Parts: sequence; structure tokens; C-alpha cells
Amino acid sequence: MTADHDQRSDRTGRARLGSAGRGVRAAGGGVGRGMAGAGRATGRASRWTVEQARRAARAEGAGDSGLSRLIGLHAFNAAGDAAVAISLAGTLFFQVPTGEARSQVALFLGLTMLPFAIVAPLIGPFLDRFSHGRRWAIGSTMATRAFLCWVLATAVVTDSQWLFPAALGVLIASKAYGVTRAAAVPRLLPPALTLVKANARVSLAGVVGATVSAPVAVLASTAGSEWSLRYAFVLFVVATVLAIRLPERVDSSIGEEQLALMPGPSAGPRTTPARRRVPAAVAFALKANCGPRWLSGFLIMFMAFLLRDNPISDWRPEALLGLVIGAAGLGNTLGIALGSLLRRLDPALTVVLALVADVVAVLVAALFYGLLPLAVLGLTAGLAQSLAKLSLDSTIQRDVPERIQASAFARSDTTLQLAWVIGGFVGIAMPLMPHLGLGIACGVLVAWGVYVLVTRPAREAPATMARGRADRAPD
Repeated sequence: MTADHDQRSDRTGRARLGSAGRGVRAAGGGVGRGMAGAGRATGRASRWTVEQARRAARAEGAGDSGLSRLIGLHAFNAAGDAAVAISLAGTLFFQVPTGEARSQVALFLGLTMLPFAIVAPLIGPFLDRFSHGRRWAIGSTMATRAFLCWVLATAVVTDSQWLFPAALGVLIASKAYGVTRAAAVPRLLPPALTLVKANARVSLAGVVGATVSAPVAVLASTAGSEWSLRYAFVLFVVATVLAIRLPERVDSSIGEEQLALMPGPSAGPRTTPARRRVPAAVAFALKANCGPRWLSGFLIMFMAFLLRDNPISDWRPEALLGLVIGAAGLGNTLGIALGSLLRRLDPALTVVLALVADVVAVLVAALFYGLLPLAVLGLTAGLAQSLAKLSLDSTIQRDVPERIQASAFARSDTTLQLAWVIGGFVGIAMPLMPHLGLGIACGVLVAWGVYVLVTRPAREAPATMARGRADRAPD
């Protein structure tokens, strides 16, 4: 009886185990099928997103002209820059003592000014003289950053003395890319697009690239700042290949002339035909743009150290800085969207309003220092900078003959990059007192705005306008 009972118990146990095993296998199969289904859905969504992005980049003839390649390249550039910024934010600003970091970053930015003050005037003529100059120049800025990101990844781990020189090189290469890209856009412009819309589309691709890349970089940085830098290394390697694969017309300078960044009338018959003076309206728009660009550099550097030593309430410094920069990024995106939607936009009025909006936002933040005023300041600064830059692009397109527009875009972008660096340098040197620092920034912007308005040019004479139309006429 006992043996029979034991056998029945064994059979019952095996039956239950078999049933449980089948249940587990069924559940496992269900989970596996669910994960596979989710993977397929995610894959389809990713493919759909990529396809929509490609379709948007190739719209209105951008695919045939090669502009879509530059749009994709700029997305990778912005993605890499975002990864580098996230990595350095955790090492350069928040791990080094404040006094030491400020002196090192001040030297960092001071050295950054040298390439724009000395080398930048030579870049344009050098690239115009040699074939395949621009594609390889853009590619070299990407390859340089890829190499330096790998060096930075090692320097972060070992606390090497190469940390700041490598970071300096990354910033210089990033600014140099901005100059070379500005000269490439007009050469890839399709007939159905204006320069303003083309630049807006390229800028929007950069915003998308940075937005997509930032979470990946943050996730990589949780394992260590060096991993977000290695992620940036991969992005810049891909961007190097994309730069070399740009259309050959990027290198073409046939029929183009050089532009001197000095206001005055167009070249007369006795002036060397290979060099022209910038129109007064373009010079005015460029000077007005220097205000918002200066404020952008100032805010990033000043807030990085101010919020570190003077946090608001119980907020972490990293979160506060991310809020200000994120608001600026949102404002920049809104500005690009508005510039694309608004068909009629008075460039001269827009650059002045952008400068005035920055003054008001800085004044409010100085008087009522707090979380909300800082977020509004970041949003206003990003919006003003974006709209002012689109207005400058529109003015160049309207008043500069086509054969010298590439030179005008490259030289104006160099000036704006230099204004950003000067703003960052002032932000580093400013005392870490919120009301005083923001008050001084407001005073600087007011003084610059008065100078811009006082030197505002009168309307062009009919003869000058006729000469401009003749410059645009086909030869």
C-alpha cells in the first residue's frame, strides 16, 4: 500500500511539474513573442522616423543638389557636440574646484580667440585657391574632434594634463566647422529653396541631432564620462566620412569673389574686381547679431559657475544649468520654426527687436533672480539669437550678389563665433554675484544696442540699388 501510494504521488508530482513546465515555457514563449513584437514595432518606428527624416531632408530639390548630405552631416556634428558638452559638464565644471576651473577655462577661451583673430581671415582665401579645399577642411574638423575625443576619454580617466588642451582643440575645431559649413551651404542650394530656408533646415537638423543624441550621451556617461566621449568619437568618425562624400560643387569657386567686412558702396570700376565691400544693411545686421551671440557665450560660462556656487533652493547645479541651456535650446528651435513659417519678416526690424528682447530678459533676471526668470532668460536668448541669425542670412541673400554670398556667409559666421567667445570670456571673468553679473551684462547689451542704432545706415540711394541689381544680373 505504501509503495503504491508513493508511486501515485510520484506520478502526480511529475504531472504537476510537467504542467508547470509547460506553463513556464508558454509564458516564456509569450514573453519572447512579446519582446520580439516590441522589437519589430520599435524597428518599424525607427525605420519610419529615419525615412521621414530622409524625405524631409531631400524635399524641394535638396536631395538632387546635395544639400541633404550636408543636412545629415550637420545632424551628426550637433550630436557629437552635445555628447562632448555633456561629458565635459561633469568633469570641467562640477569636479574641478571653482577657482581652478575658472582660471583654466579663462585660459581655454583666451586661446580659443586666437584662431579667429589671426587665422580666420586666411581661411577663406586659402580654401578658394586650392581644389577640394572645403570638403577636406570640413572633414578635417570632424577627424580632429574624433581624435581629440579619444584623447579626452583617456585624460578624464587618468586626470592627465592633456584634458584642457584637448578640450580647447575640440572647441576650436567645432567653431572652425561652423565657418566652413557657412561657405558650403550656398554652393548646394537647390533652385526651389532660398538661403534663409536652407540655413533654417540645416539648423533644425542640428537641433534634432542634439536632441536625439543627448539622452544616449547621458546614458553612456552613467558608466563614466569617458564613455560619452567615446560615443562622440564614433559620431565624428561617421561625420568625417560624410564630409568627404559631399558633392564636388562644394569645392567650386567659379565666378565667385571675396568680400571685405567693411561697410561701404560696392566696388567701382577702379576697385579690384576680386574684392568687394559689404553692403551697409549687411554690416548693420551683423553688428546687431553680435549682441545675442555675445549673450549666448556669456550665459553659458557665467551660469555654469554661478549656479555651481549659488544654487537656487534645493536644486542641483547640474539640473539648474540644464534647465537654462534647455530653455535656450527650446527658444532656438522656436526661432527656426518661426523663421520658416513667417513669409514676410523685416530683417532690420527683427535684429533690433531681438537685441531689445535680450536686454529686457537680462534686466528682469537681474532684478528678480530666480528659477523662472532664468528659464525665461534662456528661452529669450535662444529665440533672439535664432531669429537674428535668420534675419542676417536674409539680408545677405537680398543685398549681396550671388557670386560673393559664400564669402559673406563664411566671414559673417567667423565674426559671430568670435563674439560668442568674447562673451564666454567675460562670463568667466565676472564675479559670482547674480545681480551684479547680470546687471553688467545688461549694461553691455544696452551700450552695444545704442551703438548699433546710432550707426544704423540710411536707406540706400537709387544708384546704389541699381548697381546692386546689376551685380545680380547674369554675365
